[in-house]
Amino acid sequence: MTIESFMAREPFHTWRKTNFVRSLAQSGRKRDPRLPDTPTIFELMDQYKTPDQSRHVATVILAGGVFGRPLVGPAEIPPERLKILRGAVASALKDPELKAEAEKRNYELDPVSGEEMQRLAKEVMSQPRS
Repeated sequence: MTIESFMAREPFHTWRKTNFVRSLAQSGRKRDPRLPDTPTIFELMDQYKTPDQSRHVATVILAGGVFGRPLVGPAEIPPERLKILRGAVASALKDPELKAEAEKRNYELDPVSGEEMQRLAKEVMSQPRS
């Protein structure tokens, strides 16, 4: 389950209000501000000095939550075109009409930059064999 769906609808609203559920950990790399007292798995791995091999496994398994529904292009896209496309997407995501429509539909807009997605993809794909 994603934090977005946990925060967006019933029965989760009622469950949180009545303390029927308790959040133990978040799967993202950074804490969601709506769950400020719930540590991330990465914070817990730091705290408990989790071995690198287990950290690598967690990185691969949990990356899907960051990737979500990515926009992708061919591997050989020219850098100048990539810059233009990323700029266009970033500009569109700032559009007041798009934000209003997302809010009206109760969609959460918390995009991850193309640069961050690319960095994570490289990290996931370059895991050691051990």
